[in-house]
Amino acid sequence: MMSSSPIPPRDQPHDPPRGYPDLGPEPVDGVRLISAPAVPTAVVRATAVPMATIAQFFDTAFPALFAADVRPAGAAFALYTRIAEEPEPHADLEVGFPLAEPLPDQHAGEPEEGAMRVVASELPAGEVAATSHLGSYDGLGEAWQEFMGEIGSLGRAPATPFWESYVTEPSPDIDPATLRTDLFCPVRTPDDAA
Repeated sequence: MMSSSPIPPRDQPHDPPRGYPDLGPEPVDGVRLISAPAVPTAVVRATAVPMATIAQFFDTAFPALFAADVRPAGAAFALYTRIAEEPEPHADLEVGFPLAEPLPDQHAGEPEEGAMRVVASELPAGEVAATSHLGSYDGLGEAWQEFMGEIGSLGRAPATPFWESYVTEPSPDIDPATLRTDLFCPVRTPDDAA
């Protein structure tokens, strides 16, 4: 039986899935365009984190979020606001969780000396491209390159910030091949098409 509603063409944005940024139980094959709402988040921010030590930053940031009694409404994520190659590869980023409601003011105080500060932020609203990567975190660099190329094939250009959501909760005994990471990137009309 056919639906009476038209099916949007592949390159048209769809409504986000219920519970966005959760894309659902099945990995996204190819690229999905979504008209996304802003989503409140609780994050730890950092600037100029060397890519060589980014895993150690994550290992420190997530315990700080849990110690601040943050109640996640979805999978952990890392949102990249800037990536630079010089003098060494590094990133400005936020690591955190989406929330059902904005972070309460109780988190606005100063952290204890040496502690990471948990602050309110949000995942941006707008047209967002999404896909899923299955496999080890070591393959994320290649997955991002492929994803950015696919965005271009849809007549869009990638924008910032972009983020990755760690759908599969890692554990010491997990098979890295089963890890699912969803990739998200705001998109815009390329300058030469404007």
